[in-house]
Amino acid sequence: MTDAAAHDLTDPATDPFAVAEAAAAVIRERTGADRHDIALVLGSGWGQAGDLVGETLASIENTDVPGFAKAAVEGHSGTMRSVAVGDTGRRALVYGTRTHFYEGRGVRSVVHGVRTAAAAGCSSLVITNGCGGLRPEWAPGTPVLISDHINLTAHSPIEGAHFVDLTDLYSPRLRALAQEVDPTLDEGVYVQFRGPHYETPAEVRMAKVLGGDLVGMSTSLEAIAARQAGLEVLGISLVTNAAAGISPDPLSHEEVLAAGRAAADRCGRLLADVVRLA
Repeated sequence: MTDAAAHDLTDPATDPFAVAEAAAAVIRERTGADRHDIALVLGSGWGQAGDLVGETLASIENTDVPGFAKAAVEGHSGTMRSVAVGDTGRRALVYGTRTHFYEGRGVRSVVHGVRTAAAAGCSSLVITNGCGGLRPEWAPGTPVLISDHINLTAHSPIEGAHFVDLTDLYSPRLRALAQEVDPTLDEGVYVQFRGPHYETPAEVRMAKVLGGDLVGMSTSLEAIAARQAGLEVLGISLVTNAAAGISPDPLSHEEVLAAGRAAADRCGRLLADVVRLA
């Protein structure tokens, strides 16, 4: 098998965990760090927040690491960074983008960053996203902790008969820690749709009936893969807009980016404090 074939996550013969190990080896070589302690996935609206976590000690283009691709969405960075977590001596692996399910590269590609983080030594993962809010009191720019999710993609990253308990998938310990950092943080249930089209008002009403508070196009598949890999998971959504039908205004990606810029300082400080304490 050629190197290219070995890194093709769409090939059924490829072992996705072996590709993650190969990616982690490149990260160790390029960063000079034997291990990283915590990983962050920066979703839409969260790009600037990573700058406040700590000093960037090394940067790597995604395309230089096995199994990773360049950023496909405006507002995401196609670079991963090795960041010093304050003066703790710990390292954070910060992903400036993710592969979304709607890109059509398969679930393995969606969760490859998570599996690579585990292979690089991380014990915890912070997943962020930009999303639509179903509660009128959550204005654009409001960060919300994810307490649970509803996966409407009809897919799972787990292959074969591996039965993974998701009862407390979104760590109660890390959520409590985040609320110590910012007592105003609320919690909600995140609903992942496939995308890339935004949800219809009827679909948003359905999500609300099912128990959802937030709607978006990422996160749940990554969180499941993280649990399978033994990572402790903290999920944080940034409400970038009211979901379809909640507000009379049309939805746009520009609105998502603008809300992220407006909330960058608050979200960055929240992430920085949580990561130092996690």
